[in-house]
Amino acid sequence: MEQLSTRIKALAPSATIAMNQKSQELKAKGVDVINLSVGEPDFPTPVHIREAAKKAIDGNFSHYAPVPGYPDLREAIAMKFRRENNLDYKPSQIVVSTGAKHALANAMICLVDNGDEVIIPAPYWVSYVEQVKIAGGENVILETSVEDDYKLKPEQLRAAITPRTKVLLLCSPSNPTGSVYTGEELRALAEVIAENERVFVIADEIYEHINFSGGHQSIARFESIHDRVVVINGVSKAYAMTGWRIGYLAGPEWLAKACSKLQGQMTSGATSIAQRAALAALTEDQSCVKEMADAFLRRRNLILDHLKEIEGIRYNVPGGAFYVFPDFSHYIGRSVNGKKIENDMDLCLYLLEDAHIATVPGSAFGAEGCVRISYANSDDNLNKAMQRLKDALAGLK
Repeated sequence: MEQLSTRIKALAPSATIAMNQKSQELKAKGVDVINLSVGEPDFPTPVHIREAAKKAIDGNFSHYAPVPGYPDLREAIAMKFRRENNLDYKPSQIVVSTGAKHALANAMICLVDNGDEVIIPAPYWVSYVEQVKIAGGENVILETSVEDDYKLKPEQLRAAITPRTKVLLLCSPSNPTGSVYTGEELRALAEVIAENERVFVIADEIYEHINFSGGHQSIARFESIHDRVVVINGVSKAYAMTGWRIGYLAGPEWLAKACSKLQGQMTSGATSIAQRAALAALTEDQSCVKEMADAFLRRRNLILDHLKEIEGIRYNVPGGAFYVFPDFSHYIGRSVNGKKIENDMDLCLYLLEDAHIATVPGSAFGAEGCVRISYANSDDNLNKAMQRLKDALAGLK
């Protein structure tokens, strides 16, 4: 007899993982699917990082790692914050986890009590709202528009804060929209947070280095709220290390200690070999980061050139990450072969089954009618996929 907890029953499966799985199933049947659903770089992990992992294996880094991460890795992360972000964190304020998703979950569980409200601008990454549920919090979703580059306005934030508000969850550069907040936009939001002493910010900055808009800005740089900001980051996106599963958080020391305590009871320290690889990623040659970011910028422009040719869609110009998030509402309600496209999920299934392109429906990100398209794929595949998209949309009547 099935006796699952109420907690797990309330949890939705990851739409991005589900669409990727459907894509893989079709591929296994020999279908030529171009996967634009996956949120990971298509590049191999750079050679010097792989070599560091091999050296760690030969050096017998095969035992339990310290729960919050190796001291030299946490020092390297602190140096990264000073060098790249002008943020001063001690190693004792940093916790290394099994991916940025894990770091995010640690922060959420340690900050949010039952009934606490977490403000999340939509569109949002699919796991945010589910992690709030796990923590016992309540999601407060604030809609943004493509006309405003999908960015939260300070007056929206101010109006949404209540005595139960505990966290603002902010992602820049954004998954799924690619939007990047400027320093002045972050300052305006920080001023609102400064007015509310109980409210913390969880700043998801995992796409920091995939930034086409003149440099990354962190909301943690504002002194008025610095002690109430938790920065989430990792090596997955910048260094093409998604499978290595190394993320980290930085914040007030009391919170870092709490996250380490929680992690000690859940997973212990992140994988020892992967931590040594992450140390090399952060301290050795950084040219690979720029090379990959330059490739993503070229691919973004390629995708935008195609989108210009599609009738009826609306989209912003992504300032970072490797996604575009067009609004395809113009095509919802149309039909093909007697089947009506009722919503964005129907549209994505049509694109997958008929055009053999894997995408993710915008409803999974809190934005009905939109579709997330990842351009973490080769130029040739992107050109083929976008032509298939155009042909498929033209077939809807």
